[in-house]
Amino acid sequence: MKLSDLITPELVELPLRAADKWEALGVIARVPVRAGRYPVSLVPTVEQALVVRERSMTTGMEHGIAIPHAAIDGIDDLVAVLGLAPAGIQFETLDGAPARIVIGLIIPRSKKLAHIKTLAEIAKLLSRAEVRERLLQCADAKAVVAALAELQPQSR
Repeated sequence: MKLSDLITPELVELPLRAADKWEALGVIARVPVRAGRYPVSLVPTVEQALVVRERSMTTGMEHGIAIPHAAIDGIDDLVAVLGLAPAGIQFETLDGAPARIVIGLIIPRSKKLAHIKTLAEIAKLLSRAEVRERLLQCADAKAVVAALAELQPQSR
């Protein structure tokens, strides 16, 4: 599944404000509630799963990208959150650069293996400098969604 298929304006956090990656994970866990993707009662479970995954190995990549993800029970569909932090958040990325683009993936545990391809497609998309630059130039959530639609047309 493509990122452009997953992200709606309600799932964009711009700017993503967090003192560190642990605080960013909390924000990522809360955003889907406002989009109606899961109830507020699930937030602690999601946040804990993201933290446990992050403690096992950083999800900070290169080029200012982090893709925190976790599989949980209690949801039926993959939920993605796109956070843009122009100032950057220390995320223990592979190249040491602060993360400016954070894609959070909350995956139904029953469909965990099915979404490995989604994770790979997102990493491939964000490996393109023009994609990263375009996203970071967006002024609001609607511009982010429009940029994604242009850069990565939705699946048919």
